[in-house]
Amino acid sequence: MTSSSHTFSFELFPPRTPEAQAKLPGTIAQLAALRPDYFSVTQGAGGSDQEGTYETLLTVVEHSGVEVAPHLTCIGSTRAKIAEQLHRYRKAGVRRIVALRGDLPATALSPAAPGEFRYANELVSFIRAEHGEWFRIAVAAYPEMHPQASRPSEDFDNFRRKVEAGADEALTQLFYNADAYFDFVERCAAAGIPIPIVPGIMPITGYTNTVRFCNGCGADLPRWVRLRLEELDGDKPALIDFGIGVVTRLCETLLRGGAPGLHFYTINQAGPALRLWKNLGLPVRL
Repeated sequence: MTSSSHTFSFELFPPRTPEAQAKLPGTIAQLAALRPDYFSVTQGAGGSDQEGTYETLLTVVEHSGVEVAPHLTCIGSTRAKIAEQLHRYRKAGVRRIVALRGDLPATALSPAAPGEFRYANELVSFIRAEHGEWFRIAVAAYPEMHPQASRPSEDFDNFRRKVEAGADEALTQLFYNADAYFDFVERCAAAGIPIPIVPGIMPITGYTNTVRFCNGCGADLPRWVRLRLEELDGDKPALIDFGIGVVTRLCETLLRGGAPGLHFYTINQAGPALRLWKNLGLPVRL
């Protein structure tokens, strides 16, 4: 099902409390033992917490030695600030960037938040103009459509522009419907879009948070899954067993269907990702 050509990666976010900060090295060490291709590190809405992204990047390097791909968002930023971040990342030896428009901050009044970049394709173009092929650039893909897009064709055109600007690969938003992913990949093939589309995988570990994640990004949570999660909400171990089983089958279907790898959204928790890795029979690569 898997081969050396598959890529596997884990996403982390900058910890927000001293307690979370203290736990992060242990989480990194457990996940790094699997020898993933890289870790990605998120950035806050509106370009916030840039320093947290950088500090988390350094923590990953210190405790794993695994390659790190920081998220870089452009909403509310300027060319000068983006150029400064890129220079700092390049100086630190970073070779991957996840280039995103970024979520609007809660105080933003419109999509046109102040800044010199409005869309991710503009950010990708800027990175290529400034640094050539130094960075491998990943962008976001939305198999079930970006929640702010008005129609699927508009969203697909936005994705095409990011690829034409120089993206090397795409990481999808979370989803639980494999058909949505395969349909998106087929549309890319028909449009002559050659880059790998790596599924973004969110382990199911709770009822409320899963519903919130899906509502927030416009992902469909199948009715039967939602009903089972709701029923199991008072039995945490049974809910996690059920949720991990659902996501394991999703991953198996994706890899069997030709997905180039998997990108796990860990929420800074090693346990669910480790269980998925074991269930899928993925090797600890040396």
